[in-house]
Amino acid sequence: MPKHLKKLSEEILHENPWWKYKHDTYEKPNGETGDYYYGETPSVVMIIPVLEEERIVLTLQHRYLVDKQSIEFPAGGIKPDITALDAAKQELLEETGCIAREMVKMGTFEPANGFVKDECHVFLAHVASQGSQHLDDTEEIELLYRRPEEIDEMIRKNEIWDGETMAAWALVHHYFLH
Repeated sequence: MPKHLKKLSEEILHENPWWKYKHDTYEKPNGETGDYYYGETPSVVMIIPVLEEERIVLTLQHRYLVDKQSIEFPAGGIKPDITALDAAKQELLEETGCIAREMVKMGTFEPANGFVKDECHVFLAHVASQGSQHLDDTEEIELLYRRPEEIDEMIRKNEIWDGETMAAWALVHHYFLH
């Protein structure tokens, strides 16, 4: 029988518009108490935009924490009072200028479930049209266009190293196998 920790208390240590830093106390199976510190977000969306001839839109942007360029699928946080689907449509338009004729939810996953509650909703977007990006003042995003086999190769060569992008690709890759 698996052992579970019993939550005794929960408190928010810090909160900002993007995430909360929390502290829980819990009871161990032996009756002792322990501390658990973790982050929590309102969840995120990641979109795999597919153009004609199975060309896929990726983003290239600088990531502050690791101080290097990262190739990723378009993504962003889900704002309060908005559905994951609406957030995906909004992020797709903002980061790529794309409007989808169809959005299919491919699944969800937790990218780092040991230290952050951050559910990621993955959508496959069949793009109807593409215009200009609508970036905010902190974003500088270059767009890349690749075929599925090129994305596989980029992952093998560690050119794509973002964990959420690789996990999302694992959820949708089967769609492109013929």
